[in-house]
Amino acid sequence: MTATPPGHITLSERRLRRALVTLVAGLSLLGLAAELGFELAGGEDPYGLVQFTGLSYEQNLPTWAASALLLACALLLWLNGRADGGRWRHHWSGLAALFAYASLDEVTEIHEGWGDWIDADAALGGLLYFSWVIPAALIVLGLAVVYRGFLFALPAATRRRFLLAAALYLGGALAMELPLGYWTSRHGVDNLGYGLIDWLEETLELAGAGLFCYALLLHLLAAPAGLGLSLQRSGTTRGAGRD
Repeated sequence: MTATPPGHITLSERRLRRALVTLVAGLSLLGLAAELGFELAGGEDPYGLVQFTGLSYEQNLPTWAASALLLACALLLWLNGRADGGRWRHHWSGLAALFAYASLDEVTEIHEGWGDWIDADAALGGLLYFSWVIPAALIVLGLAVVYRGFLFALPAATRRRFLLAAALYLGGALAMELPLGYWTSRHGVDNLGYGLIDWLEETLELAGAGLFCYALLLHLLAAPAGLGLSLQRSGTTRGAGRD
């Protein structure tokens, strides 16, 4: 058995995965309980617990957790760029800056103002009620074109995780805004229907951010530089290159 070098840190893949799943599932279940509890209580929230844990509210526990996850992704993207040090270094840095902005936007909601100049509230029967999704979708499309080569240069396992994480996150952040806009244009926001649609949207975003964070850490551990880290799988400490 090879001795662990001083200052070397061994991470358990199973524990890491369990921690992220627990975080996302816990926040999601708390949010669901908040929406259902608020409805069953007749719209009363005397202690502010619903507002503090509900996923359809802002500036609360789920918001802070989502912002922290996105910031962790930004840090891991930057570290992966340093470990890469090659052709794709600037692509990693660009994504790191994007996720740092996303972390800030999570608590400030800058994106809500993107659609102020687009009069599309009634378009498609209300599906574009939140018209900021139009410029956001164009940005995502542009990034897909710019990052196509970067994506296909990744190891297959990392690429699959990245794509699944993107599908979950964008499925919540963009796709779910369409039914949410449709519902809002007809029924408003003070009802259980709005709360449940928004709950599903935020849950998908949390799941996508959590999976991306996990995928980034696994990819970082596979880097030749190592950064003083290794990964423990199935009770055995292995070289991180086995992704």
